[in-house]
Amino acid sequence: MDSGATTAAPDLVVIGLGYVGLPMAHQAAQAGLTVTGLEVDADVVAELNSGNSHIDDLTDADIQEMTAAGFTATTDPDVLATTRTVVICVPTPLSAENGPDLSAVRAAAASAAPRLRPGTLVILESTTYPGTTEEVVRPLLEESGLVAGTDFHLAFSPERIDPGNPAFGVANTPKVVGGMTERCGELATEFYSSFVDTVVQARGTREAEMAKLLENTYRHVNIALVNEMAVFCQELGVDLWDAISCAATKPFGFQAFYPGPGVGGHCIPIDPNYLSYKVKTLGYPFRFVELAQEINARMPNYVAQRAQELLNEAGLALSRATVLLLGVTYKADIADQRESPARPVAAKLAGKGATLTYHDPHVAEWTVNGTPVPRTTDLEGAMAEADLTILLTEHEVYAPKLLTENARLLLDTRGTLRRSGPDTADQHTTSPIVRDGVQLL
Repeated sequence: MDSGATTAAPDLVVIGLGYVGLPMAHQAAQAGLTVTGLEVDADVVAELNSGNSHIDDLTDADIQEMTAAGFTATTDPDVLATTRTVVICVPTPLSAENGPDLSAVRAAAASAAPRLRPGTLVILESTTYPGTTEEVVRPLLEESGLVAGTDFHLAFSPERIDPGNPAFGVANTPKVVGGMTERCGELATEFYSSFVDTVVQARGTREAEMAKLLENTYRHVNIALVNEMAVFCQELGVDLWDAISCAATKPFGFQAFYPGPGVGGHCIPIDPNYLSYKVKTLGYPFRFVELAQEINARMPNYVAQRAQELLNEAGLALSRATVLLLGVTYKADIADQRESPARPVAAKLAGKGATLTYHDPHVAEWTVNGTPVPRTTDLEGAMAEADLTILLTEHEVYAPKLLTENARLLLDTRGTLRRSGPDTADQHTTSPIVRDGVQLL
């Protein structure tokens, strides 16, 4: 059955089966809830109903386990008429005007409205600006003739999925919920408590919406700070990674952030713009976010500049050089390429005439501006042949010893050769890199 439609009334319908919706559906199914996933992509539905996963955090075995527990995926929105709880986990990308594109959220709410029953709990998890739940979703749902907070219940709960994180998943990451009314919040808290260890109830939907944007704006601004420091520390002859590691030994008042070739994923490069968009409607700019966006967005240019400088110092021209890019995903050891800085870095290098190849154990094919980039599977051989190797993503396979022994000229944009992991407070005594041809960002 292509649609995956089911006759059993599910406890939960999850709208959107991507990096947010599918892990949540999996955890709920593990807790004993009967779950149905509603997805517009028929290919995704077919794959899931065949027991195949399309995201990094769940294996095929996980999907098969869900299916055995009663999970099914479907393209049929009529399943919404049979459930008591609906959670919306659809994408919210940026529009062409750099504001939030809520078309998928609106479509999900409009699909639910004619099928809404009295007493149904509807929760929005898609990241957006404060006010969306009550100003956008509520009116669409109330086209059903039912009134939010009286006839049905409405809440917002920000997703906190961190793809590839082995320590924190849906169950052990505290869940924030905010209801349109106190009763809505209580019911949303009760629902999530059935499969999440800790649930934190916000004052309302706007506070819960703001909490998500605050989390990611905090990271966005601090990453921009160290990215800007990386630029002038290189000019000053300062090893910024060592300085950060030293600062991180302070047991209070400091949290380590690290520079890189740019920011990727959905949260950091996208989410803070929702808050900036909302602030602009009040008549003034959110200067911190806009400055952070500017700084982080120019890092791929800086990487290309550093690459050109290193090749010039070696007596080579970038326009006649072969450049090997290591890692094209936005973070280590996953296949997710959303907003990866590797693509603009590659575009800048190609625009200057460089011949590009790439290596990534998680990405079999990769294009930049519509042009395929050749992939190598012979990592050691490719490093030995390339005029310059640029480490863009710190996949585990890129061990420091492997890099330093095989690359003719190496630009490390992640500080992998200065630190062995994210917790470096006790690593400030790491020996400096002394090998010729190895440079930090």
